Amino acid sequence: MLGTAALQPFFLGTFASNCSSGMTVTRIPDRWDNSWANNLRLAKLLDDAGIDFMLPIARWIGYGGETNFHGNVLETMTWATGLLAHTRNITVFATIHTVANHPVVVAKQLATIDQISAGRVGLNIVAGWNKPEYEALGLTLPDDHVTRYGYAQEWFDVVKALWSRTEAFDWDGTYFKLRQVLGDPRPSRRMPILNAAGSDHGRKFAIENADFLFTPAIDLARSKDEIVALKAQSKQAGRKVEVLTFSHVVCRPSEKEALDFLDYSGRENADWEAVDNLVRLQFAHAQSFPHDLLALIRDRMAAGHGGFPLVGTPEQVADGITALHEAGFRGTTLSFVDYAEEFPYFRDNVLPILEARGVRIAPAAQRSAA
Repeated sequence: MLGTAALQPFFLGTFASNCSSGMTVTRIPDRWDNSWANNLRLAKLLDDAGIDFMLPIARWIGYGGETNFHGNVLETMTWATGLLAHTRNITVFATIHTVANHPVVVAKQLATIDQISAGRVGLNIVAGWNKPEYEALGLTLPDDHVTRYGYAQEWFDVVKALWSRTEAFDWDGTYFKLRQVLGDPRPSRRMPILNAAGSDHGRKFAIENADFLFTPAIDLARSKDEIVALKAQSKQAGRKVEVLTFSHVVCRPSEKEALDFLDYSGRENADWEAVDNLVRLQFAHAQSFPHDLLALIRDRMAAGHGGFPLVGTPEQVADGITALHEAGFRGTTLSFVDYAEEFPYFRDNVLPILEARGVRIAPAAQRSAA
């Protein structure tokens, strides 16, 4: 589990398997089907292979286009609960939008899942950025990051209070007025907290609250400098915050096969209307991606939602993961066009290379060392 996986030099997880089409904005007929049956099948494969975590995206409306990308999304709290009940070692995150979920309810839900999973649940906090989703919920997206993260900070302060205090208490804050609340049960151990952040306010929030800051890897030279600065900031704040990123995998026996499939799925058959809607919303209301790299990001959005491309033979994919490790990232998520069909090839051909290089530790060796 991620909370006790300090033995792993580099964490691996999956991202967005709860969402229709996963991370690939494609029209091909064999794109990811995010059914519960497929997610459960994937979770068991990942758990048996020693993969560290699964991370979902919380979405309430799709991005339109021919496929209505992310129009079908399994709700993350119930999704995580079900997967954790059927696995043994893997950590599963619930992704929670602070504005759409009351902190008292979330604190109790997560404490309940902690019991179901024997401490393998994690929390991914989203302060909010997608204006159409706010409107769908009858809410107004604050224009400024100060308000968004001010609300998220008080929201998480309430959650932490419920998890730490043993007597009922009142809360008289800016956003929450609570009377005689008590968190019972409370989690059995410290829960891993993840937050994706691009703006200065977002990164400040992550440094002060999260264990893992989630950010894209567009240019590894730029990422290396950013990671050094982020670690210095977290050290100055008296905390240790690791940096994770996300990647998209197309792994085949030959480089040509991988590149041909990338062209087929992520270019020739991209749902470009959905891609443009996604890019427009990201750049209008979020600061997750560097704005000076728009052309490159648009291309990567189609193939893997902006993720770092791991494309080629098993050796080439392992080289890409090694490069992320050497840049200072503590781990990456993986996405595939069809997670459950493609992961076994990655498991059998890429993981042994990473283990031979010391980037990963084989599950049996890790359990023995623990």
